[in-house]
Parts: sequence; structure tokens; C-alpha cells
Amino acid sequence: MCLFQLPEDVLYLIFSYLDCKSLCRLSQVCRRLYHFTSRDAVWRKIAKDLINTGITRQGGDLYPHILLKDRVRTSQNWLQGSCRKETLLKWKPNLLPWLQLDRDVLYLSQAADIGAYHLSPERGRFQHNRFALFSGHQEDVCRFVLTDTHLISAGGDGKIIIHHRTNDLSMEFYGHNQEVNCIDCKGGLIVSGSRDRTARIWTMAPNRLGECLHTIPLFDRVWSIAISPTISTFVTGTACCVNSTPLRIWDTERCQLVSCLGAGFRRGAGVLDIIYESPFQLLTCGYDTYIRYWDLRVCSRKCVMEWEEPHDSALYCIQSDGNHLIASGSSYYGVVRLWDRRQTRGLQMFQLASSTSSPVYCLRLNSSHLYAALASALYSLDFNAPAPPPRGRR
Repeated sequence: MCLFQLPEDVLYLIFSYLDCKSLCRLSQVCRRLYHFTSRDAVWRKIAKDLINTGITRQGGDLYPHILLKDRVRTSQNWLQGSCRKETLLKWKPNLLPWLQLDRDVLYLSQAADIGAYHLSPERGRFQHNRFALFSGHQEDVCRFVLTDTHLISAGGDGKIIIHHRTNDLSMEFYGHNQEVNCIDCKGGLIVSGSRDRTARIWTMAPNRLGECLHTIPLFDRVWSIAISPTISTFVTGTACCVNSTPLRIWDTERCQLVSCLGAGFRRGAGVLDIIYESPFQLLTCGYDTYIRYWDLRVCSRKCVMEWEEPHDSALYCIQSDGNHLIASGSSYYGVVRLWDRRQTRGLQMFQLASSTSSPVYCLRLNSSHLYAALASALYSLDFNAPAPPPRGRR
């Protein structure tokens, strides 16, 4: 009986038992098998067990426009640390940059301005001439966040500015008495946190734009904020300089404390970055050198897993592929580390700068690139391209 006389569902079942190497060999048998094994359905089971293939833990696909077979190949480069490092931009005074990645556009804050740069489709090549500029702050931009239509920035001058992404319209207001360290926006709500020890909720409704709905006193400097995907709650991360837990979850509508995450944080173990992966799962990092994974369905008093930065450096930022990969940026030597959450030790480490005072302030990743914003430069790690061979004697 010919193999292709079998129903496609049966073929998918048979091929699901093959590993990556066997599928590649099978694709070389004939043209028909090559085209069949190039389908995403054939590679989906393998891709779910690899890092940064775009298949999330819930089964979603972040990059449906890229063949899954190609993403599996690139995933091997992420696993082995095979990439090409490139310096995209440099600036002389040290800054506190922030990044956001929206498909083929990279947004980068430098001092009081935010520039938008194109990433060309050919291997994510960076276009050095910015095509848009968002300004209005008198001091450095601390954080900014993107929605489908707006860019909302928070600055050291206490201002929050709502920019429209496709025209020159913007609205600014003084959100806090001191610098606004963090900001997030979902579902028509803005939540901001400040050095003035408060968190505030603002509305994006057209007739009430910029109106403060609630002010929450936290009695500690607020370093990080994240709104849950359900928009019903948000979490604040503070400097942990008073006798309270630095991670607290609040009800968005009533602004009441829902839960405190963790206990026994040492004084000064502030939380610098928070990422929601689902309504019940989030990642945090901060000054105490740990990445922590929290599952609110299990327990709010203790994290499910934790990973310690081996060089005893504060962790300023984290990123996740929504499945197994975690990327972290540390406070010394521009170190970016890749982690597989199924393991306790790091996968790969990349040192992007030689100076001790070169912290990684922000990370963003897609299927083939990792972008890192340091105090003095913007770097990219291209995992589509093989690493250059080591230089040796002839």
C-alpha cells in the first residue's frame, strides 16, 4: 500500500512519532513528502517542546506567518547560543532607555524622546533613520507602553503623555508629584506607579481622557506595574523598603488589596519588572537576583519556581516566549542570559559590554531576534544567522 493512500489524519499521527532529525530526512525522500512535511501541523508537537517557536503554553501561535519548520530550525540556534551580535545604535551620555516591539517596528526611548524605527522584513534588518518621533517630556522617559492606537509614556517630570500613533495628536497631564517609574495600559485603563509612593488608575474613555479614577497609597516607591490580561486586577512591585511584601495584587474596579505575593523578602529586594503570561501566571525579577514564577491558582504566598542569577547581579528586566524560554538582563557588563524554565541552570549567556556599569534596562524578542537596550547602546542578537567562526591561525 502506498503511503499517500492513507488519510492525512493518519499520516499526521504517524509523523507525530518522529523527531526533528527523522522529519528532515523524510523530507528529502521525494518532492511530495517535502511539501507534506513542510506543513505546520507536522511540526506542531515538536515545536511545543522547544524554546521560542511561537507556540505558547496555551497552544496559541504568535507567528503564524512564519513556517513552523523554519522556526524549529531557528530554535536550535537559540538553544545552542548560535547567533550574530550587532550594535544597532550608540549614544554618548548614559541613558535609561526602554523598548517596545510591534511587528516590524521598534520603539526606543532616548532621554526625553521616543523614536520609531523600521525593521525590514529581510532578516529583521534595522533601519537607522527613525520614521516617527514622540516628544513632550522635560526629563527622561522612564517607561512607555503601546496599544493598537496610542503610545502612552511616563517621564521623570511626573508627566503622562498619551500620543496617537498615526497622527500628531497628543494629550499630556501631570500624573504624579515625582517621576513616574512604570506604566501599563489595557482595556481602556492606564495604571501608573511613581516614586511618590502611589499608584493611580486613569481612564482612556474619549469624554474623560486623562481623568484619574483612583489613587492607591503604597507607602513605598513603585518600580513596576502590570495589568492582568482579564483587566480585573493589576500587580504592583515596590522597592521593599518598608515592612510589607513588595508584590501586591489589587482589584482594578474597587482598588482593594486582593493578595500579597510571597513573604520573607529581605529589605531592599525591590521588584523591577513584571510580566503576566496568563491571568494566573506571572514572572518577576528585581534587586535580589532572582527570577520568580508565580501561579496564583496554586499559592500566592510562595512562588512555584525560582532561578538565581549566578553572578549575584540585580536583574533589571525579563522577557518570555510564553512557553519555556525566559531572557533576563542584569546590572553588570551588559549580560543577557537565556533560561529554560524546565531547568534550574541558565542555557546561554551573552556579554554585550565590557564596562561594569552597563546594565541591560530592557529586552524584547521575536522568533529570530533578541533586542537589548543598555545604558549606552542598542544591541541585537540574530539567531537566524550563524555565529561567525572563531578567528585562528592559518
